[in-house]
Amino acid sequence: MYEPRHKPPLSRARFARRLMGHLLIGLGVIGASLLLGMAGYVIFEDLPWIDAFLNAAMLLGGMGPVDMPQTAAGKLFAGLYALYAGLVLIVVAALLITPVIHRVLHRIHWEGKSSDDGK
Repeated sequence: MYEPRHKPPLSRARFARRLMGHLLIGLGVIGASLLLGMAGYVIFEDLPWIDAFLNAAMLLGGMGPVDMPQTAAGKLFAGLYALYAGLVLIVVAALLITPVIHRVLHRIHWEGKSSDDGK
């Protein structure tokens, strides 16, 4: 997926496209996760869609639910969705930071390699 050590770092334009691709994937994961959470709250807690959106968004954002679940199925869903939302936060953060870290490390390695070749 990324350029190997022996290739030069990407141009700024290609790197910006790479970042945009990662951002779009992250937004897709968040959007799908939000829809999953909303559906769960509508199905298991019989919440209106707007309240389901609020609860799912708050869990995805790490804040916790606004409406406490009332049913056993709703409590089970909310607990599992909260665990899932925590993992989504970590995965999307890693997805967004990975190209930046790779670019920094690749530039350090590339600069070190090019200065060694001149000796």
